[in-house]
Amino acid sequence: MPKVTAVLITENPTDDRQSLSNPKLNPESFALWTWHGYSIKYVKYDAAVDGTGIPLVLIHGFGASIGHWKKNIPAWVDAGYQVFALDLLGFGGSAKPTIAYSLELWQELLRDFHQELIQKPAIFVGNSIGALLALMMTTDDPDLAIGAVLLNAAGGLNHRPDELNPPLRLLMATFAKLVSSELTGKFVFNQVRKKRNIRNSLRQVYRNHQAIDDELVDMLYQPSCDEGAQKVFASILTAPAGPQTSDLLAKLTRPLLVLWGDADPWTPINGAKVYTEASKTKDIQVIPIPNTGHCPHDDRPEIVNALVIHWLQRFNK
Repeated sequence: MPKVTAVLITENPTDDRQSLSNPKLNPESFALWTWHGYSIKYVKYDAAVDGTGIPLVLIHGFGASIGHWKKNIPAWVDAGYQVFALDLLGFGGSAKPTIAYSLELWQELLRDFHQELIQKPAIFVGNSIGALLALMMTTDDPDLAIGAVLLNAAGGLNHRPDELNPPLRLLMATFAKLVSSELTGKFVFNQVRKKRNIRNSLRQVYRNHQAIDDELVDMLYQPSCDEGAQKVFASILTAPAGPQTSDLLAKLTRPLLVLWGDADPWTPINGAKVYTEASKTKDIQVIPIPNTGHCPHDDRPEIVNALVIHWLQRFNK
């Protein structure tokens, strides 16, 4: 069993990987948990109402971290929920070892995180690959899950070969080789992680461009400066896609709320069809969010916060 070590982080409170930059938030602690010898950053917020509340476990998407939830945590804490958020291994303020990354690795991490630090059924909330992980936790470990909220859920960690046309398949394979190469990997990665390129990518996937501020760009940029970040990036790009959404939904026994920004170029809203079809026989509510991109919780937080709180009320009875 992984050893748990909690350490209050106070070295640099202005580092936006260690602060959510919101005076309303008074976390019990920003802490480090040791998992299989690796440092995992997490934070816990007790509910504003009764001090505990149903736990929500927030799982960020590719390249993001705890700070991506800064517009959501205050609303959900004020509504009476206990909130846990963590940086997945390889991201944010967590360790970045050179290992083989996969959805199954992060699923094991989430299982152990739940067992050690939460210890009661929770709602898993995720964006993009974090949403796919939330679905995996809910279907594969139903005893740990009350349900899940999925925000623009990815269909896999990477595209499967049959999902791409031949030219795009060749392009993606070439890019993965360049990033993984000892000769070209650092150069390619350094181009991808330039702040101007990060900002340009965000402009593609956010419809509310006012949300694209320096803090958001820095949240994505700063972890890329850590030792091992380029190797993590390369490992993830060449990792297996993971389980099929349809196979996971076939096992589903818990309720889902599926929110989808309808202007997402990375995971288009057509991806919600599998959930809509499954909703005929499963407890699944699918809600498109107009004029919203890949990260609806940060793009349109006021809409997402209200929809999530309304859906969560069903569990308070």
